[in-house]
Amino acid sequence: MRYFIHFAYDGTAYCGWQVQPGVPTVQAALDKALSQVLRQPVHTLGSGRTDAGVHASHQVAHFKADFPPEMTFDLLRYRLNRALPPDVQVYRIHEVGEKANARFSAEARTYEYVVALRPDPFRRDQALYLDRAPDVAAMNEAAAYLVGQFDFTAFSKVKGDDGHYVCYLYEAGWHPAPGGLVFRIKANRFVRGMVRLVVGTLLDVGRGKLTPLEFQQVLHRQQRIAASGAAPAKGLFLSKVDYEPGIVPEE
Repeated sequence: MRYFIHFAYDGTAYCGWQVQPGVPTVQAALDKALSQVLRQPVHTLGSGRTDAGVHASHQVAHFKADFPPEMTFDLLRYRLNRALPPDVQVYRIHEVGEKANARFSAEARTYEYVVALRPDPFRRDQALYLDRAPDVAAMNEAAAYLVGQFDFTAFSKVKGDDGHYVCYLYEAGWHPAPGGLVFRIKANRFVRGMVRLVVGTLLDVGRGKLTPLEFQQVLHRQQRIAASGAAPAKGLFLSKVDYEPGIVPEE
């Protein structure tokens, strides 16, 4: 049978989601725990890759396995969370059809980037601290230019392995949050490194280094050199994965 597993993780101690030889990754930790608890080799496929130091409050993966007769979803979740390190925890598991795919069945993903405007030792690895508040109105004026379908070459890693750089953005904007700000961006797909490069360039707008119109020109130039540097990984969260109707049952 095929299953979806919904989970969250603090990416601080990991070299990203995807399995890599010789380094700790979230996928390796999850595969190990599933294989241990179900007593069979289990390999997961995630909805998308997160880079080293990036977090997820909602990540989804699918896997195939044969459950023992006594294994319920609640029992599996309980045993997995005991087997997993405390910075990776599962909160839901359910059966899906054989064609359901955690990556390719996803209709949209939402990322959030957290900015702290006051020192907070409890979020030193989960937020970017700024000692001066940026111009939020200017950043939101610039972010509005992102909504719609565009080529995001300017906001992609130079040697990214994406086949193309066209994405459709449903939402992009800064919002007040306790102790700071959160940038929320939702799209049908993201190219590699896109969110951190968008945030880094928007923060330059907030610092007065770029105008909102100049930000729009960066997008339209489709040249990576035009954008600013990437924002640090620690402030970034994969916060929601949306699927085609009927794949994820109502809770």
